[in-house]
Amino acid sequence: MGEESLRKRKGQDSRKEDGQSIQSEEPQTTNLQKQVGLISGICMIVGTIIGSGIFVSPKSVLANAGAVGPCLVIWAACGVLATLGALCFAELGTMITKSGGEYPYLMEAFGPIPAFLFSWTSLLVTKPSSFAIICLSFAEYASAPFYPGCDPPPVVIKCLAAAAIVVITIVNSLSVKLGSYLQNLLTAAKMIIVTIIIVSGIVLLAQGKTENFKDSFKDSKISVSSIGLAFYNGLWAYDGWNQLNYITEELKNPYRNLPLSIIIGIPLVTICYVLINIAYFTVMTSTELLQSQAVAVTFGDRILYPASWIVPLFVAFSTIGSANGTCFTAGRLVYVAGREGHMLKVLSYISVKRLTPAPAIMFYGAIAIIYIIPGDINTLINYFSFAVWIFYGLTVFALIVMRFTRKEVNRPIRIPIVIPVIVTLVSILLVLIPIISAPELAYLYCVLFILSGLIFYVLFVHFKFSWPQKISSKYT
Repeated sequence: MGEESLRKRKGQDSRKEDGQSIQSEEPQTTNLQKQVGLISGICMIVGTIIGSGIFVSPKSVLANAGAVGPCLVIWAACGVLATLGALCFAELGTMITKSGGEYPYLMEAFGPIPAFLFSWTSLLVTKPSSFAIICLSFAEYASAPFYPGCDPPPVVIKCLAAAAIVVITIVNSLSVKLGSYLQNLLTAAKMIIVTIIIVSGIVLLAQGKTENFKDSFKDSKISVSSIGLAFYNGLWAYDGWNQLNYITEELKNPYRNLPLSIIIGIPLVTICYVLINIAYFTVMTSTELLQSQAVAVTFGDRILYPASWIVPLFVAFSTIGSANGTCFTAGRLVYVAGREGHMLKVLSYISVKRLTPAPAIMFYGAIAIIYIIPGDINTLINYFSFAVWIFYGLTVFALIVMRFTRKEVNRPIRIPIVIPVIVTLVSILLVLIPIISAPELAYLYCVLFILSGLIFYVLFVHFKFSWPQKISSKYT
């Protein structure tokens, strides 16, 4: 679908009666069904955000903050910022009730080019590579008990991670309800280990284990660069706060369940993160935490022995749950991009029997498997992660723009304008601080990759080179 049809769609939306939100008006006979309720929405947010990060390596925040006090403050502040960002997305999601996360909002506010660049970057780099990393983390924990005293072979880890991607892809291709139920189950499992760690920490505090909290702000690093990098790492652990906006079309009563899921889910994650870090500091000094390879495992070895095996088991559940939530939502972005003509048309197809965007999910899984083949891609993720906040900031800025350009659209939720202004400014800082504090060519390469999407946009969307669409349609 080219620019003309995109403008036509936008014109149809703008001519809708006052009091209505911007709805998807697809001529397709088969559409996504509303099968995700409030509980599943909360589980989707909590289950996607809480992955391996808080259990394995919260030390990156501590390393930049320098002390226990500012570390805990930053974890709480990151939760507040994630909540503010999610509230902005809640207004967008109830105003524009289309799946695909940032994609339809950028389309409505700025037109097809920023939306295409977002889908280009997300579909080929940030989403599938994050999916791959989460599954690699799962594979490391799942295979560790079979190789006591040594690291599992890389081949075993990669094969197990690929198998996890295949299973999750199949589950989410077969049924929305099955994927949603699996997410609920795994979220419940990860909340068990979260509860165990938090309760253990509370018991230790009640027993007087507070020595690591004395002079908690001593040796703290107070500088724009260090605090900015600490926020950067903390917010990475909160990534996933916008996941429900990817499945808006499948939410039951989105005007109620979208904001409620956000208001309940993200503060719950924030409280859990702060209490988990407090629990860590009851048994480890700052130095010991920084030296630990897997903080939760070290905690379990000291507190839960001989039942310390519970920690890696439930961390594996946690990571696979996060991977399932990521696949469930990111597959919808592929689907919406295909529906708008920014990806192959076959990716916009929905299974008639299963009512799932199966081709989009399988495409997403295949790209993720490709990212498993190289050795260590964590460095690649770190360099590209700042691109996420480019689009977060641009999307929230779109909310500000549409307050003036789309005044006629009904907004079931209308947040104070100061909130998107704050989130936009923080997003700009989060993008600039890593570049200023540690400038590297990798950031330039990332920007060049994003802009390279313009070449494909010009060829296949603007000039409508249709042979890829004909090839994809021929074999479907």
